[in-house]
Parts: sequence; C-alpha cells; structure tokens
Amino acid sequence: MDIAGGTFVITGGASLIGSHVADRLLADGSGKVVLLDNFALGTPEAIAHLDGDSRVELVRGDILRTGELFDAFAGADGVFAIAGFLTLPLTQNPPLGLAVNVDGMVNVFEACRFAEVKKVVFSSSIAAIGEPGPEPITEETHSNLAAFQAGTKLYAASKLIGEGLCQLYSSKYGVGGVALRYATVYGERQHYRGVNALYIIQNYDRIMRGESPQITGDGSEVHDYVHVADVARANVLAMAADAAGEIFNIGSGVATNLVRLVEILRDITGSDLEPEYVEAGGAVKSTSGSTIDFRIGKAKRLLGWEPEVGIEDGMRRLIEWRREQG
Repeated sequence: MDIAGGTFVITGGASLIGSHVADRLLADGSGKVVLLDNFALGTPEAIAHLDGDSRVELVRGDILRTGELFDAFAGADGVFAIAGFLTLPLTQNPPLGLAVNVDGMVNVFEACRFAEVKKVVFSSSIAAIGEPGPEPITEETHSNLAAFQAGTKLYAASKLIGEGLCQLYSSKYGVGGVALRYATVYGERQHYRGVNALYIIQNYDRIMRGESPQITGDGSEVHDYVHVADVARANVLAMAADAAGEIFNIGSGVATNLVRLVEILRDITGSDLEPEYVEAGGAVKSTSGSTIDFRIGKAKRLLGWEPEVGIEDGMRRLIEWRREQG
C-alpha cells in the first residue's frame, strides 16, 4: 500500500504511540490522518504539535461505539488499531479494560469490513508470549501465561484475541490484519501507565526531587526497551508491506536490566545519588525474569524494519522532552 497520498485512521490517536505514528505518516506524505480518541487515556497535549496541519483531523470517538467507527473509517485506506488498555489500567478496571481490548477490536474489524478498509495494523504486546525464559522469543514461540499476575494474564489474553482477529479477518473477509508485538515502549510524550516504561520516568522524577533512584529486587530483572520512534516506523512499514495475517516482534533485540537502566539515568542527569534497593511489594508487573531474548529478524526480513534508536540515545531524548515539560 502506498503511504504517500493515502488516508489513514489511528484509533488511540492521542496516545504515546498513536501520536508518533501520525508524525511518521505525515513525514511520509500521507494525504489525510484521522486521529480517533475518546481521551479517556489519551491527552490533547500528546497531539498539540499537530494543530494547524490541514492533513490532520481529530475525531472524538470510542471503539466501543461501532457507529462512530463507521463514520471515521469511511474512505480510509488503512487503520492503525492502537486504542486499548495497558496492563495497569486494565488491572484497575477489568470490565472496561476487557471490553475495550476485546469487543473494541471486534468493532474495529467489523467497521473496517463494512467500510472496505484494506488493512489494519494492530498494536499487540510481548505479553502475549507470557513470562520469558532463556530460550529465544520468536513469533512462533508458544504462549505460557501461567506465571503472570491475574491482571497481566487478562491483558495478555486480550492481545492474543486481537492477533487472532487479525488472522481471521485476513483469511475470511479480506481485511488484511498485521499484529505487531511490542516490547517495552518508551520515549517522548511518555505517560505514567506503562508498567515497565513507568520505571524510567518515575526514577527520573525521584532524581529531580533529590531522592535516590530505586531498584526493584536485586536489579537483575530485564526488559527489551524499544523507542517509540522505532515503533512508529514499524507501524507504517507494516501498513505499506504486502503482508496480511502475520505477527511481528518489534523490539530492540537487547536485554537491559534495572541496574543498567538506573546507571544510564544517573549518567544523563549527572546525579551522584546512590540507588536504593526495594522490594516490589504488590506492584503490578508484566514480567520479572532475569533473561529475555526477543528476536526481531522476521520484521527485518519481511518489513525491512530494524531499530535505529539505542537505549542510551532514547533515554536522553525522553529526558530532554521531560525537562521541557517543567
């Protein structure tokens, strides 16, 4: 699909990822970008920089209201299905979170079928795999959610359902669905709802208050941190690619533990505050393992995508943005 001149709708358009996907589409010459959001989790500030761009249309809408999707999707070439509850808000409000993540995605695909939208790029998650072990995590790795906390298990299951909808609607209805399994997404316009990325911004805030950064447990917990600009580029490449019914891992391919994360933060801020080690307590967590081997080769082969922003550079960009917020 040609991105230049095309019309695209982003559900959850006023979100961290949604706003960056809009930036990428506009940079690639899209003719029209519709940002659909009910602002329950998205914020006007995330898309304030797009004010005045004649190619951008902001629509207040909800993926639980199918009629609003029919109107928004009319004439669209593709839809980026980003709207959804993350682990933390879903744990806090399971009825609404599951309705949005499951019924909302059904509504998105049904509206796309009705409006003859050619393609949907769905925002999935590495959580769909479950607690990572020492073995490589590929798109074919079997899901094992048994070790997850209850809320995380529900979130992961909802993402598996979304992936199934991508495959079903691709094969049965001709609405090409592609699922992108994100690792831990962070970057400019960072919110306070991503369980793992939250660790970065909370520790930065602690350092700015003159408080010691905190390391959970012994600090060996690892995650794959992928910058939101790389995620946005993966979305647009997936929309443009001749791929349907596929799942792609989108991450950095690099494991970073909590000790290293705090080291980077201290280097960027010039802080000499010694970190303190604390117990996790009852905090909501998605994964807590000391190994992760997230393979991203399929995205490189079929989409021509690979990450460009390393963790040090990405965190500097995040902190620079956070400082600008005051």
